[in-house]
Amino acid sequence: MTQNTPMHAATTIAIVDDDDSVRGALESLLRSGGYTTRTYRSALEFLDANALTKTHCLVSDIQMPGMSGVEMLEQLIATGYHIPTIFITAYPAAAPPPGAHSPELVACLPKPCDADKLLNCIEAALLQRH
Repeated sequence: MTQNTPMHAATTIAIVDDDDSVRGALESLLRSGGYTTRTYRSALEFLDANALTKTHCLVSDIQMPGMSGVEMLEQLIATGYHIPTIFITAYPAAAPPPGAHSPELVACLPKPCDADKLLNCIEAALLQRH
C-alpha cells in the first residue's frame, strides 16, 4: 500500500462509476490513502463537471449507461486532455489492454479490484504525469 504523504492530499482522483457501492468503496479507499477524490455517476457527469483541469488521475468503470469509459477516454484525448486513466470492469475479457488507446490508459483491473494493486496503479499514473 502507498504511503500517505502530503502530496497525496493535493492530488485529485476522479472516480466515475454508475454503481453507488463501488463508487463509495473506491472513494473510501482513496481517501484513506490520503487522496482528494471527486465522484461521478456517469462519464457525461464527469465531462460536464468542469473538473478536467483539476483531475490528476481518473478511475473509471468501462461499461456504464450512456457513454462508456472507453468512449469517455477517447473524447478526453480528442479534446486535448491527457489524464492518466485506470479502468475497472466486471468484464475483464472485454477490457482494452493498457496503452491500447494511448499512454493515458495505465491499467485495466477486474472488479472487485485489489486495493494494493489499484493504489500502485494510481502511483504509476501520477508518475506518468511528471
